[in-house]
Amino acid sequence: MWKYIRQYLFFAVAAGLFMIGEVLMDLVQPGIMSRIVDDGVLGVHNGGTSDLYLIWMLGIQMIGLVLVGGLCGSLNNVFVHISSQNIGNEIRKDCFRRIMKFSFPQLDRFGTGSLVTRVTNDITQIQGFVSLFVRGMIRTSLLTFGSMYFMFRLNPHFGLIVLCAFPFLVGVIAFCLWKANPLFYKLQAQIDSINAIMQEDVSGIRIIKACVREVYEKLRFGKANNKLVKTRLETLVIFTFMNPLTNALMYVVVTVILLAGSFEVGNGSATPGTVMAAITYTTQLLNGILMLVMLFQNISKGLTSWKRVKEILQSKPELVDGSFDGSTEVQGEIEFRDVSFAYPGSSQNVLSHINLTIHKGETVAIMGATGCGKTSLANLIPRFYDADVGTVLVDGIDVKEYRQEALREKIAIAMQKSELFSMTIGENIAWGLPGAGSMSLKSAASIAQADGFISSTAEGYDTAVAERGMSLSGGQKQRISIARAVVKPAEIFIFDDSTSALDLKTEADLYRALKKSHPDSTKIIIAQRIASVRTADRIVVLENGSISACGTHEELLKSCQAYQDIYHSQMGEEAESA
Repeated sequence: MWKYIRQYLFFAVAAGLFMIGEVLMDLVQPGIMSRIVDDGVLGVHNGGTSDLYLIWMLGIQMIGLVLVGGLCGSLNNVFVHISSQNIGNEIRKDCFRRIMKFSFPQLDRFGTGSLVTRVTNDITQIQGFVSLFVRGMIRTSLLTFGSMYFMFRLNPHFGLIVLCAFPFLVGVIAFCLWKANPLFYKLQAQIDSINAIMQEDVSGIRIIKACVREVYEKLRFGKANNKLVKTRLETLVIFTFMNPLTNALMYVVVTVILLAGSFEVGNGSATPGTVMAAITYTTQLLNGILMLVMLFQNISKGLTSWKRVKEILQSKPELVDGSFDGSTEVQGEIEFRDVSFAYPGSSQNVLSHINLTIHKGETVAIMGATGCGKTSLANLIPRFYDADVGTVLVDGIDVKEYRQEALREKIAIAMQKSELFSMTIGENIAWGLPGAGSMSLKSAASIAQADGFISSTAEGYDTAVAERGMSLSGGQKQRISIARAVVKPAEIFIFDDSTSALDLKTEADLYRALKKSHPDSTKIIIAQRIASVRTADRIVVLENGSISACGTHEELLKSCQAYQDIYHSQMGEEAESA
């Protein structure tokens, strides 16, 4: 954590110095109060005559010390918040940058709910930890040991009484923290589970309602929440017993001091003011101990959260960046050389011994049954995953040699699931090419067959899109996603079943417009419908992760049984309409 603390070390040190000033003001005041009682009120050293002038002078001095202590405390708070908030800000930004570099398997391992918890709740705990450490550690240490020091200076006997109780207090605190520490990590993991359920249920609320599963989800959420409450109660119960125990010990100390003080006042070895000051120091010591309890509790939580956040910060991207900047003579050529691939954690290949070359400007369609590896094949091109065996080349260069940013600049992708952001339609399209002008956006939308419905809205391209595109139909979302891909001047376009919600005429118009506007770009179309692929230059048929056939629509109708089966199963609604 020092990497982040040192950037704001000046503010942390300033906060610490002001805290020292505040505590010193608190520690000096019992001694002054002792003088007011002994010399000002009782006149112990003046033949029993009170001294009003001394009371006024010492009273004004105490008020001044209180004001100075209050100013130091306020400035301490200011500098503590500056340091802790900025440290949290830097950690949060670094976490987010690291998450953006994660590969898909890393994202799957952490889980969305856990990542959200770590970047929000855990970093908030770290901010609290830094704040309490800078403010609380100095205050509690000075109050505890300062009170002990002044107690010994005031009366060694009173100091010994407090010192005897100290090991018992530390023992109680250490035992409670030892019992509670394992629960803090468990607590954060349970918050992960709740966030994951919330994220799943909010994003899938339509399916939940359609299947009338609200009660089931309520029970599922309730079960996860009950586990969280149970763990929290366990930690609270531990600290609930700790506070009365520490209080009881300190009140026993106060009682013993009063008893010892009564004897010493009686034999003249102590004054009433000394006893009063001793009780005040004992109270300060008690406050310091109680603050120490809270401090260690929050430090334990903060360190637990730091361990979880550190897992993100120390995770190295699994896909190592190459050095090639992407400048090639050939543009838009793709080659798979004996490629095999299995998803991380699985021993079963999704793709086996794929050999395929796609030339510049060619339109190649990929068809096959569900789960045959169509999307997996496409995901290897922009290097969302790395092939286990073999080589994937783009423009004659192994994709592993590219800088990932340079490789993905060559490629535009439209997926079946349309991911839209809570911004305007125009901004969603411009996401594919930041800074694109209105003419470019309109041209891309026209190619994607989206300009018609966009222009018909009251605000056109400035129409706001609801979260995850809930305000749009499936076909509208897909067309905006396609426009976002098309606006990018890419060498390679990948359409991963991205027209599944479009009618056949709209889909045909889209591909016709795309071919006219981007004749030199390579196009890969993953689809389930014959009508979507029949005009492609070549159609690749995948079966069980291997290429079973490759050719034109007419060639495959004559030679490929799998393609014939797909064709005949769709003839009724698509072949005839074509």
